[in-house]
Amino acid sequence: MTGAPAPVAGEVSEGGRWRAFGVCVAVAALTILDLSKVNVGLPSIEGSLHASSSQLQLIVAGYALAFGLALVPSGRLGDVYSRKAFFLLGLSLFTLASVACALAPGIGVLVVARLAQGIAAGIQMPQVLGLVQQLFQGPARARAFGLFGATVGVSTALGPTLGGLLIAVGGAQDGWRLLFWMNVPLGLIALGFAWRLLPGRPERSGRRVPLDLVGIALVGSAVVAFMLPFVLTTGEPGDDPRRWLWLAVAAAAAIAFVLWERSYARRGLLPVVDFGLFRRSSYRNGILIAATYFAALPASFLISTLYLQQGLGLEPVFAGMVTISFALASAAMAWIGGRLVQRVGRALVVGGLCTVAVGIALVLAAATLPPPAAAPWAMAGAMTVTGLGGGLVISPNQTLTLAEVPVEEAGVAGSLTQVGQRVGNAVGVAAATAVYFSAIYGESGGRHVSLAVYHDAYRDGFFVCLGLVLLALVFAVLDLLARRRRGSA
Repeated sequence: MTGAPAPVAGEVSEGGRWRAFGVCVAVAALTILDLSKVNVGLPSIEGSLHASSSQLQLIVAGYALAFGLALVPSGRLGDVYSRKAFFLLGLSLFTLASVACALAPGIGVLVVARLAQGIAAGIQMPQVLGLVQQLFQGPARARAFGLFGATVGVSTALGPTLGGLLIAVGGAQDGWRLLFWMNVPLGLIALGFAWRLLPGRPERSGRRVPLDLVGIALVGSAVVAFMLPFVLTTGEPGDDPRRWLWLAVAAAAAIAFVLWERSYARRGLLPVVDFGLFRRSSYRNGILIAATYFAALPASFLISTLYLQQGLGLEPVFAGMVTISFALASAAMAWIGGRLVQRVGRALVVGGLCTVAVGIALVLAAATLPPPAAAPWAMAGAMTVTGLGGGLVISPNQTLTLAEVPVEEAGVAGSLTQVGQRVGNAVGVAAATAVYFSAIYGESGGRHVSLAVYHDAYRDGFFVCLGLVLLALVFAVLDLLARRRRGSA
């Protein structure tokens, strides 16, 4: 319009907001896909590069560990400087690391490149959540998080199918390399759109504050030391029990971090984490729900993929297709949940977790009770129930968790929710796979494994996942009761 004032930095039109959101959610999908699609490629990587179980564990859980390490400092840096700049940096590094993974001549190079990929993902993901907070308010934000949740659900569940298809195209020996080559053209395209469409840093008054480098180092040390023993857990007889000493290091680093941050804030400086965020029960409880839920679901997908390939002898592409029903159901319900969460609130998440628990029990029954030829079809049907519940968990919980967070804290607040998810992911994957492989080695020594042994291993691993879902349900019910008490007061 003629004579209209020029927008300040960071302001965008209504259409521009949704176009920028499209870029953010596409890159989030690319990041989340790498958490799940690589799972189906593990047998191919094992055969091609002669990888051990611990090295395969590092490829999966090491990505999550590096992801978690980068989240909090990257969230704070994006809040203070420019979310767009750190989004572009993370996406560029992610694309380059994908090239290194695809070209890896040996397992050592692949593990290092995979860790670099995780760090890059940890740089860009807080910017996605911060930009959503920056771009939308009120009901529009809930709808945006509904779409975001649908994307996370679809990416997590379709990852194994996509990975299986790529391995089928590339062959059992080197098809796993296509899992990483896929990221390169998509990353380059996303970089072009991000450069054009993402908003710059909003104008802020006041002086630029120094960065809390000590706090960043301490929180990074605490996250790595906590996740490391779980990453190193394989379930094989050779696991070193001394790895659990890292939990003491994590506790010491966490205590030092809290003391330092409080001292830093008392001097009038900007700490890495504003502990005032945790005084908001919606934020605190939402992180606990997300952490336990993401400990359960990715672990259930991983051991399902292992069981379908190892126990039932399915090709990777068909093993991956079992999760398609989850993806479709989850996407549909996430969209619906994003529109309902403003009216229904935490009760929506409680209902979703109840449905997920029922779905996991049905998947376990479907995997072990029917004849082997019918089990994948029965599992796909049961995963529809799990997906219906899952769609009512991720996006509504994300909306409720960040609803009371100020926009200027959006990046670091979103990164802490992601830390909870990645820590939960590492713990859940380690616990479920350790129980799964322990049952296999305990009953057969790892040689000439019968279907009955795989049934037992799958059952034990899925009990871990079910227990984690029930723990998330406990947190959700406690938050629901607290909200109702506040409402009646």
